[in-house]
Amino acid sequence: MHPETGYIAFVKEDCPTCQLIVPALTQLATAQSPLIIYSQDTLEFLEPVAAAQRIYDSTLETSFRHAIETVPTLLKIENGQETSRIIGWSKPEWQAFTQQPTLGQDLPEWRPGCGAKNEDPQFKDQLMLRYGNVKLTARTIEVSDAEDEIEACFARGWSDGFPIVPPTPLRVYRMLQGTTRSAEEILGHLPHNHAPVSIEKVAINAVMAGCKPEYLPVVIAAVEGACDPKYGLRAFMASTWFSAPVVVVSGPITKKIGMESGFSAFGAGNRANATIGRALNLVVRNVGEVKPGAVARSTFGNPGRYSFCFAENENDTAWQSIAQERGVPLGESAVTLLTGDGVQPIGDERSRTPESLVISLAMGLKAVYHHKWNLDADVILAVSPEHSRVFENAGWSKAMLRDALESKLQLETKTMIKGVGGCTEGLDPAYAAANPIVSKFLPGGIQLIRVGSNAGLYSAVISCWPSGGESGTQPVTRLIGT
Repeated sequence: MHPETGYIAFVKEDCPTCQLIVPALTQLATAQSPLIIYSQDTLEFLEPVAAAQRIYDSTLETSFRHAIETVPTLLKIENGQETSRIIGWSKPEWQAFTQQPTLGQDLPEWRPGCGAKNEDPQFKDQLMLRYGNVKLTARTIEVSDAEDEIEACFARGWSDGFPIVPPTPLRVYRMLQGTTRSAEEILGHLPHNHAPVSIEKVAINAVMAGCKPEYLPVVIAAVEGACDPKYGLRAFMASTWFSAPVVVVSGPITKKIGMESGFSAFGAGNRANATIGRALNLVVRNVGEVKPGAVARSTFGNPGRYSFCFAENENDTAWQSIAQERGVPLGESAVTLLTGDGVQPIGDERSRTPESLVISLAMGLKAVYHHKWNLDADVILAVSPEHSRVFENAGWSKAMLRDALESKLQLETKTMIKGVGGCTEGLDPAYAAANPIVSKFLPGGIQLIRVGSNAGLYSAVISCWPSGGESGTQPVTRLIGT
């Protein structure tokens, strides 16, 4: 509500300066120009200003729409439009602003204002959601007062088995503040149902997963990668095998948002690691409709289908990160999506030379999928800092380690033929005869990632989907934006 010409004041009783200037408002209200006063809490303290129109801004809508940051604020209105405003109390400014040289003559020269109620964090986001230009397009599910919100999420099939955070519009709006991208932007289409995935849908699932808004750009990058057909999400999630998405985060953002790359990097205990990976899996479940027993047909499942996300340990090392190996410039942050079945440790506490340690690591890698099979799966070799230092101190780069592993993983097929050793599984005799020596993995099939704490001479094998390599899933890397 605007007068055609006059003044509008915004005040609240819970502001000493607003109470102080009541005499000035009373004096202003008796002048010829109309005065409207909006109070953000009560009207009782404005009773002396009887000549003014006093309005309780109970919803704070008027304060929000006028972008009031501080009370008292006095607006000058001409021809129905605001032409200028003053904030707080300064006697000479108010006198000049209103052209009343005796206004507030008995008041102090100056007093600071107070924060407007509409700027209070408990109200600001709600007002933006209610009256701002925010457009949430997802369907709203009404839950009765008698229904427990968390149980309602379970009942509607949104959960992965753990309790989720109910995705209220306010929580989704706050999550969206973690990115500068439009809520309506489509990141891609998930396989299985070819559902379009919007930023808003990602934010909804990030809320349910328990993410903080600052995690959202990482989740967005992970979802973009999952939509890439090269990643093969459709194949491995619908398979009877064990695989789950593995989210590896590299670059400065890992420290910025507090991800864990050292102690217990694979879990549990770090909110960012746990909820970023969980958010991706919830998007696959709730948007892509990939649910156990329906699309997801894994014989055993995998704990990684809750979450398998960690930061690469890039501290005190000359090794390139997996993101840099895949073309991401130093100093940029990125997500690399891989697949993983489970974690198998390799303990070698005696090898102090790279020549000895590489043999231990190769022995651990021979068991991936099956001792008698080759070229059927890629693998992640997670190298702890203590093991990586054995190589780094000897001047070995990651590329040198990979080359050495590949040379150690040239296998004699005569030991891998069906029936050899009393095991029916294995290679066809004709294939073995034509290929007496084979590589365990396709070229580039060993993904080396430095991760884990500084304590422990261990590494870990994470086998990938057994139809991986060129014929199946491929690693996908996406830059993390804002």
